[in-house]
Amino acid sequence: MTDPTIAQLSARLEVLESEADIRRIQARYMFLCDTPCPEFGVDDDARRIELVLDLYTEDAVWEGVGEYYDGQFGRAEGKDAIRAHFNRFWGEKTDPALLLNAHYLTSEQIHVDGDTADGQWIHMQPWLFADGKSLLRSSRLNNAFRKVDGRWLISRTRTENVFVAPLPNNFADAYPRESVLLRS
Repeated sequence: MTDPTIAQLSARLEVLESEADIRRIQARYMFLCDTPCPEFGVDDDARRIELVLDLYTEDAVWEGVGEYYDGQFGRAEGKDAIRAHFNRFWGEKTDPALLLNAHYLTSEQIHVDGDTADGQWIHMQPWLFADGKSLLRSSRLNNAFRKVDGRWLISRTRTENVFVAPLPNNFADAYPRESVLLRS
């Protein structure tokens, strides 16, 4: 016979561990999306994209919704479509080049229900381009997660714009061309 207190504690521990795993996977996604990419040794965007895709289920959905994001991002279903989405963003170099982009997550809510979960965040993101133009973007995230073979993965990324605001040109004058933070 199992002690009900141990069973309750085990269930609570499972939820807490799941929340921590989901928090880490969402933070890793944002980390890999930063420019310059802080994952040391990732020198090309094709490798970065594959690392991002490792965080997703095979049938995942990535979508931008709402009046601002509908036309900008649309909806991608499955890893191949998500790969194509990221290739359009990183793979097709544009002028002016993106020099700096950092993601900050706030207002976290994670809800675990067995082997599925959802999470909401607000995200802020400053951008700096080679021509000096700069902007600050904020969006809400409503993401879903699923445990696959014992590992939490993202099954849906859903983002909606809160605002985009111009920053002063060249708002940052000291930033690295590459990140060496994780170099041993």
